[in-house]
Amino acid sequence: MRIGHVIVPADDLDAQLAFYTALGLTVKFRDGDRYAAVTDGTVTIGLADATQQPVAGRTVLSIQVDDLDACLADLIAAGATATDPVTGPHERRALVTDPTGNPLTLYQPHP
Repeated sequence: MRIGHVIVPADDLDAQLAFYTALGLTVKFRDGDRYAAVTDGTVTIGLADATQQPVAGRTVLSIQVDDLDACLADLIAAGATATDPVTGPHERRALVTDPTGNPLTLYQPHP
């Protein structure tokens, strides 16, 4: 397990990219106008349009796991709530809510 990135809403991806690169972050990855990742070399921030936001308008921590199904089973057994996994173009992911109600995205990249 590792923290993958923090997903930040980006209604205007070009404007968000201009802002975050002006802070000194570099573009790591861009997927059209729907998503881009910027980094300082250690931490990654995902800039996401409405179609890529796990929870509309909220900043969400995203955690990469080795086995999504096993991790979800462990968390659900411990009392967490989670959505069914969905498959995207780059990974399988599910939304989990922590005990305080904060949303987290767990994801497993495609091999």
